[in-house]
Amino acid sequence: MTSEPAVPRLRATTRPLAERPDLLALTDPAAPLVWLRGDRGCVGLGETLRLAFRGPERFAEAAASWRAVAEHATIDDPVQLPGSGLVALGTFAFDDASAAESVLIVPRILVARHRDQWWITETVLDAEASNRDPELPTASPAGAWPGLELAPRRGPGADAPDPVAAYLAGVTESVRRIEAGAAEKIVLARQIAGELPAGADLRVPLGRLAERYLDCWTFAVDGMLGASPETLIRSTAGAVSARVLAGTRARHADEPVRDAQARDELLTSDKEQHEHAFAVQSVVTALAPYVQDLRTSEEPFPLRLPNVWHLATDLGAALGERSSAIELVGALHPTAAVAGTPTADAVAAIAELEPFDRGRYSGAVGWIDAAGDGEWVIALRCAQLGEADPETGARTLTASAGGGIVVGSDPEHEFGETVSKFRPITEAFAR
Repeated sequence: MTSEPAVPRLRATTRPLAERPDLLALTDPAAPLVWLRGDRGCVGLGETLRLAFRGPERFAEAAASWRAVAEHATIDDPVQLPGSGLVALGTFAFDDASAAESVLIVPRILVARHRDQWWITETVLDAEASNRDPELPTASPAGAWPGLELAPRRGPGADAPDPVAAYLAGVTESVRRIEAGAAEKIVLARQIAGELPAGADLRVPLGRLAERYLDCWTFAVDGMLGASPETLIRSTAGAVSARVLAGTRARHADEPVRDAQARDELLTSDKEQHEHAFAVQSVVTALAPYVQDLRTSEEPFPLRLPNVWHLATDLGAALGERSSAIELVGALHPTAAVAGTPTADAVAAIAELEPFDRGRYSGAVGWIDAAGDGEWVIALRCAQLGEADPETGARTLTASAGGGIVVGSDPEHEFGETVSKFRPITEAFAR
C-alpha cells in the first residue's frame, strides 16, 4: 500500500506597497513570470513550488493538488484582494497526449497591482519562514534587444514537406471532411520559429506586447509568452465572466475606409457568424452545470485589436456550487474556438492534420489564488521558448496561429488570417 505524497506546507506573507514600481523591470529578464493588462497584474521572481501535470486528467489533478496546497498553507494577507496572498501562475497543454508539461508555479516573490492598490507577497516553505516582511526586489532597465526573425521550418528529414504547402493541404482536407459530414468546424494551426540568442532580455518583447495590446493579457509563464485577447474564465468572489472570440478579419489601420469595410464584412459574413455561434454555444454548454443566471451579449460585437478584427461575445454568470477557477478551465477546454465542433471529432482531426504537437498553444494560461479565484485566458498570439542549447545558450522560439475551418473556407484566405494572427509575436520579437 502506497502512502499519499506529503503536501508542501507554504507560508505566504502579503504587505501593501507604498512604492509604484515598474513591474516588468522587477522580473527576471531570462525567465520572466508576468501577468499584465493596463493597471492590473503581477510579476514574479524565483520559484518556491512547481507542480507538474500531464494527460487527460491534468486539470482535475491540478485543481485537487492546488486545493490541498492552499488548505495546508499559512497565509498572512491584510490586502484581501483577488490575487493577494498565496498565488500560483500556470500554463496548460492543449492536447491530452501532448509531451508538454502543464505547470503551476508559486513564485518566491510576487509584486502585484490592482488599479491604485499595490502589494508584495513572499511565499516560502514553512520551514524557511522568518518574521521579516517581504522586500521589494531591485529593478533593472531592459537590455539591448538583438531582434529575431521567425519563419516556417521544415520538419527533420530530406522528405519533410514544405510547411506552407502542408498547411494549405490541411485546410483543403479539413473542408473535404466537413463537407462529408465528419465535423462542422476544425481549427487548424501552423507554426513559425527562430533562434533567440543567449542573454536576450525577454522583458523587451513583453513590454512591446503590453504597450500595444491594451485589450489583451500579456503573459509569460515557464517560457510561454504572448498577449491573449480571449478570456477563457475569470472567477472572483462568486462572479464568473468570459469572452469568446471566433471570426477574424485582418486590420488595415492606415487605411480607414478599407479597415471599416473589413469590420463590416466580418459582421455580415454568414460564415463568420456561423463559426462564432459554434464557439459561443460550446462555452455556454460547458459552463451551464457550474453557474446560474448565465447571460451573454445580445449580438456579437467587433473587437478591434492592432492586428485584427474579431467577432466577440461577453458572458457573465454567478458561480453555483463552489468550484475553483482551474475546474472551470477544465470544463471549458477545449472550446470550439480552438478545436472545432463536435469537439472530440475536431480534436481527432487536428491530431491527424497538424504535423506537430501544439504544446501549450491554445491551452490555458493564468493564475489562481488560495480561495480558488483566478483569471485564465486561452494561450493565443503566443510563442514557446525551448530549452537552452548547452553550448551556445540559444533557445528556439516557436509561435503558433490557426483559424476555424468551416464549409466554404478558402486555404489562401485562411493562410492570410494566420499571418495576421502571428503579427503580435513577429513584431514584438523583431529588431
